Amino acid sequence: MKKVLTIIGARPQFIKASVVSKAIQETNGLTEVLVHTGQHFDANMSDVFFDQLAIPRPNYQLNINSGSHGDMTGRMLIEIEKVLLQEQPDWVLVYGDTNSTLAGALAAAKLHIPVAHVEAGLRSFNMQMPEEINRILTDQISSVLFCPTDSAVANLEREGFTDKSIQVLQVGDVMQDSAELFAPRAIMPVGFSVADGFILTTLHRAENTDNPQRLAAIVAALNHLHAHLAPVVLPLHPRTRKVIAEQGLTLNVHLIEPVGYLEMLWLLQHTGLVLTDSGGVQKEAFFMGKACVTMRDQTEWVELVEVGANELVGADRDKIVKSVIKNINRNITDRRSLYGGGLAAINIVGFFRE
Repeated sequence: MKKVLTIIGARPQFIKASVVSKAIQETNGLTEVLVHTGQHFDANMSDVFFDQLAIPRPNYQLNINSGSHGDMTGRMLIEIEKVLLQEQPDWVLVYGDTNSTLAGALAAAKLHIPVAHVEAGLRSFNMQMPEEINRILTDQISSVLFCPTDSAVANLEREGFTDKSIQVLQVGDVMQDSAELFAPRAIMPVGFSVADGFILTTLHRAENTDNPQRLAAIVAALNHLHAHLAPVVLPLHPRTRKVIAEQGLTLNVHLIEPVGYLEMLWLLQHTGLVLTDSGGVQKEAFFMGKACVTMRDQTEWVELVEVGANELVGADRDKIVKSVIKNINRNITDRRSLYGGGLAAINIVGFFRE
């Protein structure tokens, strides 16, 4: 019986892990130990995902959150190492680009436990993003890299991975697996009463929230769109809410509490356009056939820009407004060819069975 120890800690990782954990449970010869670092600790950001997505309750809950990047990563490294020494897994499985990802990969590599990285090879080419540092370092110390796209594989080839003893596999994107599995179960958020065609917005990326000028420009754009085009619906992350208040800014939009994945899918199904600075939400919009406007200067999901499903506008107020006006209520077709058609989890688990 092979033991896979999975490390998660943030909302996108819960969603990705849900389909892979399901596939592991359905596979003979594999068992999974689930470690939750606690990086997203608010019940609306964590517990609800385990409940809705039927993810097994974590075997270990480390409750590590708040603090600087170095502080969190260091504490995670210490506690994950203890778990690894106790469990002695055959593989450590990490997802994405968070502090939990890097801490899990580093702890395992130091103990000579092979690391498998889901969403490997993604690059924004912006080293100011902590996520970029996390994903690059995780790729370097992994044993197998599960890439979601051909462009991710190409990034690794340019970085010389063809000359390293690291397996690079294009398996497709687990986010598509999740979207297709759970879309029929989407549910309306409690008390939600905004008519269809609203602008669904997410705002949490540090490059925006920690820069007063960028944040002020984005808030101005959201207020303008809400007043003159369509209701802006913003599930507001607790940290972003705090930063906006500290900056003395006023958001005159339809604010709601953070939502679970099934509610988010419902909002995506009923929105007229997605306006975001998230990585995962760019793809979720695509899977639901919605145009996306991304408030970042770069994106890891370059193929979405190339096919015209996504437009990068940075934090420029006028660019945001113009792009939203141009793209609202525009449907995206041919949504299954870019990301593997919903077979990523099967491909990943198939590797562990070998």
